[in-house]
Amino acid sequence: MSLIFYYGSGSPFAWKVWLTLEHKALAYEQKVLSFDAGDLARPEYLAVNPRGKVPAIVDDGFALWESSAIVEYLEERYPERPVLPAELYARARARRVAAEADHYLYPAIRKLLALGLRKDATGARHAAAIHEAVLELGPEIARFVAALGDQPFFAGSLSVADFACYPHLRMLRRMDERQPQHRVGRLLGPDLAAWMARVEELPYFASTLPPHWKG
Repeated sequence: MSLIFYYGSGSPFAWKVWLTLEHKALAYEQKVLSFDAGDLARPEYLAVNPRGKVPAIVDDGFALWESSAIVEYLEERYPERPVLPAELYARARARRVAAEADHYLYPAIRKLLALGLRKDATGARHAAAIHEAVLELGPEIARFVAALGDQPFFAGSLSVADFACYPHLRMLRRMDERQPQHRVGRLLGPDLAAWMARVEELPYFASTLPPHWKG
């Protein structure tokens, strides 16, 4: 198989590429790398991506990393079933929302998740830190609610914007499922919840769930 996809379970950036691959109905070989086992630091993987991160692809011997670059490459290399709208403004909006998800939404959610994963995640001080992180995340979430508006998807039709945003917001819901006492799920609100449900109705969506979530 000429297209190889290197993936780490739970990486939202790898999930974005995985959704793109599935949407385009491409044939690919998936290599799941373990963060805990140190797979990303092994010489054989560093030969593919010297930064030692996921995702990465190798297509007919051409190695590429960075999720946004990979999606753009796949869009140009395999234009069937596009993930960018044809209309100029909608295409620009899709790119903008995807960039905002990676550069603004992700850091805010990552901060919250890091607090939730701490081994000393007990006590009033820790709860206060999570509460503060939730308050900081609120305005960022509101920007995405506004960007969605009354559209079914961020760029009007399904696009890379949805594939970029969904994994980050799903991480937020996962924290809510695992630590409901913090009530972080309330940040999503009805509009984003309805949008997430539309993404989850995609015929290929279930096959892209992080493997370790299924255990």
